[in-house]
Amino acid sequence: MSNQVILVTGASSGFGLMTAQTLAEAGHVVYASMRETAGRNAAQVAAIAAWAAERQVDLRTVELDVQSDASAHAGVAAVLAEAGRLDVVVHNAGHMVFGPAEAFTPDQYIQQYDVNVLGAQRVNRAALPHLRRQGRGLLVWVGSSSTRGGTPPFLAPYFAAKAAMDALAVAYSTELALWGIETTIMVPGAFTKGTNHFAHAGAPADQDRAAEYEAGPYAGIADKALKGLAALEPADADPAEVARQIVRVVAAPFGKRPFRVHVDPSEDGAEVVNAVADRMRREMYRNIGLEALLTPRVGA
Repeated sequence: MSNQVILVTGASSGFGLMTAQTLAEAGHVVYASMRETAGRNAAQVAAIAAWAAERQVDLRTVELDVQSDASAHAGVAAVLAEAGRLDVVVHNAGHMVFGPAEAFTPDQYIQQYDVNVLGAQRVNRAALPHLRRQGRGLLVWVGSSSTRGGTPPFLAPYFAAKAAMDALAVAYSTELALWGIETTIMVPGAFTKGTNHFAHAGAPADQDRAAEYEAGPYAGIADKALKGLAALEPADADPAEVARQIVRVVAAPFGKRPFRVHVDPSEDGAEVVNAVADRMRREMYRNIGLEALLTPRVGA
């Protein structure tokens, strides 16, 4: 179906903004959601409006803070009131942190889960009643190859949250299939250039404990990990390919959309491991007599 109404979370920059712009250029009505549209992101709202006007595409912005139940419901309600429907939700909002696992406080782990996992749950609870009544829809989850690929050190809170998000997406896929709602999990690799993911990564709150790692046997390991990741990435790695793949998924016919799409120039092994995990999942559903849940159908 062309000209779909699409909500992209965390779309002020990075994968989210690239995805929103690429979807709009493909002819869809796209809502780039972000928080503080009248505050610190006001300049970005204006820039997006100017970009859309220049290219004559339908890219709009909407206030939506995934860390707020009220904001998630208000944002989805605003889309429905203005566009009259919602067809696709792209769960992109996320945040990265970098440092020794021990040096992050429990509150920092909670914050990672709040953005990367609970944020998607808030948006789902706001959007899914409409999609289920509609009997058709698509959830695109922007995950990470870290959930099953190679996992370098000092990214534990982010990796843990992304693994939880992946598990949530997998569970939702079969619980929504009979409502006519499809699921695609995008699996980007570690793009170290072209986004603000690493540049804007958070640091441990307990800097004294982090310093013990840098002064002890792990001296230089953090820098080596970052340089090693960058070295694995091919020179022509383009993070915009994630956005282009999402456009292809949205354009695919109902029932033919892939469950996972890997965009991993460094080939860290996630595609191999996911293939086995997803095959075992399908086999289990067949073994317990629930194979019908693996295929989306037009909702009642």
